[in-house]
Amino acid sequence: MKDSQILSTFGGASVESTSSPTAPAMPMVFDACHIGVMLRALLFVETVLGVAVLYRADDFLSWVAGLGLLTVAGLPGTLAWLAMACCLKRPLARLSTPGQYVAGAVLGALAGSYGCFMLSLSPFAPSPPWLAAAMTGALLAGLLVGALVLRARGRTPAATTARLAELQSRIRPHFLFNTLNSAIALVRAEPARAETLLEDLSDLFRAALLDRGETTTLAQEVQLARHYLAIEQVRFGDRLRVQWQIDPAADAARLPPLLLQPLVENAIKHGVEPSTEGGEVQVRTRLKGDRVRIDILNTLPNATLPFETRSAGHGIALANVRDRLRLLHDVEIEFSAGVRDDHYHVRITFPA
Repeated sequence: MKDSQILSTFGGASVESTSSPTAPAMPMVFDACHIGVMLRALLFVETVLGVAVLYRADDFLSWVAGLGLLTVAGLPGTLAWLAMACCLKRPLARLSTPGQYVAGAVLGALAGSYGCFMLSLSPFAPSPPWLAAAMTGALLAGLLVGALVLRARGRTPAATTARLAELQSRIRPHFLFNTLNSAIALVRAEPARAETLLEDLSDLFRAALLDRGETTTLAQEVQLARHYLAIEQVRFGDRLRVQWQIDPAADAARLPPLLLQPLVENAIKHGVEPSTEGGEVQVRTRLKGDRVRIDILNTLPNATLPFETRSAGHGIALANVRDRLRLLHDVEIEFSAGVRDDHYHVRITFPA
């Protein structure tokens, strides 16, 4: 048995962190390379321009004409700022918070000047306001940086809360006692299975205790889910049937850590455990184009009864998974959960 691994679950985590401490990763503020961020920035700038045009518009047509003219400057300037923020996100991340605001404003002034240059090419703006455009770009950029700072800071508490929730889930008494009782029952008759069971438990605790950063690979998440289901397989025996359909091409996809395991735990808790006949859990991954799809299905207990009368959870795990995915991939994720063809089906689609 790998005694060092099992003992290190409780003692080794602190030793490992002492010997090679890793500072928590700073949230990336200028991470403007997401479609959702770009759409919100463009909508924000267009809204500000639309309100500004109201001060000089006499009617709706003059407002549309004025907004169209300012859009000639605002749209290229905003896109230029987003492109610079995206390309320079790593150097800018090393600056202090005030330095990031200053850098963002300077880039905004440059983007505003670029937008004014585009406006000067139009025959309807013979004397473009260079100074006003630069100052407006700096002001709007400062507001955008503030929004990005809030978005970046929102990652840390969400990830921390999720990590603590998963840690609590892993050490909750009934799960730990059930696993240890299963190991005790096996230690004389089938010592090899008892050893494998304790190693799986060790790997689960290790994953919950150690910091793996903001993202991990789908392959690592699948491996962690395998450890969890292997433990539950010992407890439920033939009552638990597991099917894996894993696409190796999707293994490198990035997603928040400890994301897949709560979903398979939900499938066990609400689909297999309440049923006297047990149930089936299916885990599928697939890469299609530049999108990765994850499907987790479980049979429903007492399928002859109406769904409303069956045991249902509070949806906390599903909401947690959905929120963490949105923090990472924003509007580019698709998340659905519900009953389809006598199975509870969770589907996640996100960029590869």
